[in-house]
Amino acid sequence: MQQKKAVIIGSGVAGMASAIRLAVQGYAVTVYEKNDYPGGKLSAFKTGGYHFDAGPSLFTQPQNIEELFTLANEPIEDYLLYHKIDIACKYFFENGKEINAYSNKDLFANEVQDKTGEPKENINEYLDRSEKLYNNVANIFLNYSLHKKSTWLHTRAIRAFSSVKFPYIFKSLNQYNTSFKTKETQQIFNRFATYNGSNPYKAPAMLSLIPHLEQTEGAYYPQGGMINITNALYKLALKKGVNFHFNAPVEKIICPDNIAVGVVVNYENIIADVIVSNSDVYFTYKHLLSNSIKAKKILRQERSSSALAFYWGINKNFPQLELHNILFSEDYAAEFEHIFKSKKLYSDPTVYINITSKIEKAQAPDGCENWFVMINVPATNTYNVEEVKAAARKNIIEKLNRILKTDIAQHIVTETFLHPQSIEANTGSYLGSLYGTSSNSKAAAFLRHPNFTKRIKNLYCCGGSVHPGGGIPLCLKSAKIVSDLVKHDIKNGRKIHA
Repeated sequence: MQQKKAVIIGSGVAGMASAIRLAVQGYAVTVYEKNDYPGGKLSAFKTGGYHFDAGPSLFTQPQNIEELFTLANEPIEDYLLYHKIDIACKYFFENGKEINAYSNKDLFANEVQDKTGEPKENINEYLDRSEKLYNNVANIFLNYSLHKKSTWLHTRAIRAFSSVKFPYIFKSLNQYNTSFKTKETQQIFNRFATYNGSNPYKAPAMLSLIPHLEQTEGAYYPQGGMINITNALYKLALKKGVNFHFNAPVEKIICPDNIAVGVVVNYENIIADVIVSNSDVYFTYKHLLSNSIKAKKILRQERSSSALAFYWGINKNFPQLELHNILFSEDYAAEFEHIFKSKKLYSDPTVYINITSKIEKAQAPDGCENWFVMINVPATNTYNVEEVKAAARKNIIEKLNRILKTDIAQHIVTETFLHPQSIEANTGSYLGSLYGTSSNSKAAAFLRHPNFTKRIKNLYCCGGSVHPGGGIPLCLKSAKIVSDLVKHDIKNGRKIHA
């Protein structure tokens, strides 16, 4: 019997994970990537003796990757080493308070109580509810297609619905978090809406399940930096026989009679039995399927936030900083008003700093640190890049100087800049949105594009712009959903959905 063929469009985390899973199923898999490197947003670069992870910097739920290596019958330790970190994040406030968010909920609760006066019982009870919500609801929302009847007819759906209380749906995350007594605690837990590029003042309280991942399960660090997650997936894919073609953008998906039969690359028709698009779903419809009507419908959903980032080589050590750091805005609500309503930079942004040399000193010269400095901004392609760069740099430096009691500009020896337009150009994320659509509505999870196309047979979608969402854990989950759908559809001969 002739071996079935699968084509993957894009080599982001979800694309490579889908390639591995389909290869394990027995497909001859080929990945076409427009860039000259794998990984999509999960990339890295070096400059002036400094190493920088260019994209996602937080590593949680390593079991998602472990599952992939177990499936491929390969020992993960031969590809990727990682360990749990003691402090998931360090928070800085304008009032001078500093809080270590330990990757242990009891230590974290004690720390918040000591620093803010928030009773530790409030933290523990919140995280207990977060864990229960995650275990009961996320099992269906994140691991299965929400667009298949079989998902909702399973007994797991009944358990999930029994855990969904009124506040989770009808309150915003911020309204839910007003149960905390202190502003600092509310702000810490509101911040988790940014994990999928959303607004805590609009997004449903269902997002309160996210803190469980960081504060109870804990945050991890991959040896060599986040880029080694990409390297591990790429090496595993090669081991499983996946073929990669770089500098090879897909120009079109061939789908006569609403059946995907191949792709066009460099004016050549590549025929396959299964097509998986790891490209932004908007661009998939707009450019690869030439379906501007469907693409326009996707834009009815609000984009997630984007990011401005500076990669700074710093010629000094800052012992008060950890691997992950957050310097909060004084007026959090005003910041999100600017991001999602005014669509403008905010003068007092919340600043995130990632410093991998805190764990691996070799990632910066002796006595120096590699700072990945990021702020959330609106997703748009209308920025005047130089004006925005100057304004953001000024705002960030003023905040750092104020909170860290320093003159950071004199310590910056190398600088690289990332903005929404470059994110779109490098990764194909429409308007530079980091997570496709936001979760700023009660129905957002259900409106996110499914992992299959209802009207085109043999075409599937994975990655951050489709279900279940963005970020490394969810991208890996989307790959599993896709591979399960392919297996089911091939076995049962899925028909085109009218």
